[in-house]
Amino acid sequence: MTPLGHRRLILTRHAKSSWDDPLVEDRDRPLNARGRAAALELGDFLASRGLEPEEVLCSSAQRTRETWDQVAAAVIETRPEVNYVESLYHAAPEMMLQVLRTASAPTVMMLGHNPGIAEFAHQLPARPLLDPDFRRYPTCATLIVDFQIDDWSEVMPGQGSVLDFFTPTRRG
Repeated sequence: MTPLGHRRLILTRHAKSSWDDPLVEDRDRPLNARGRAAALELGDFLASRGLEPEEVLCSSAQRTRETWDQVAAAVIETRPEVNYVESLYHAAPEMMLQVLRTASAPTVMMLGHNPGIAEFAHQLPARPLLDPDFRRYPTCATLIVDFQIDDWSEVMPGQGSVLDFFTPTRRG
């Protein structure tokens, strides 16, 4: 739970997806076994730190939906409102910011795709993150960033404080 005047974003790139069937449309690609394991690991990480989202803004693609499902399996304390947002599918940072500004809960998880999500993650903190994985934002990478704002409509790039950055141990 975040205090009044405080908002927290959990910004997640989808876990590793399968390329086994070349006939499957990009939007419909599922997670592979490594991706499912990485998303469960992310869920355990979030739950162990009390970083459970109260609202989820998720791309409508199959791999982002499955990433959320795996995370949710580990995040058992809360059952947040989940919104599958078509405009988050391969969204640019500007679109991600626009969607985030519509959020209402204090702690929001957003799931999306590279390259937009990596660009968005780099725009949010007031100070750059030095983790070597942060620049490339690998699959299942997750930035947890706090904002001293009363409402998501006030969020602006460059005003976040990094709480944590997660990448799966097996690089999901």
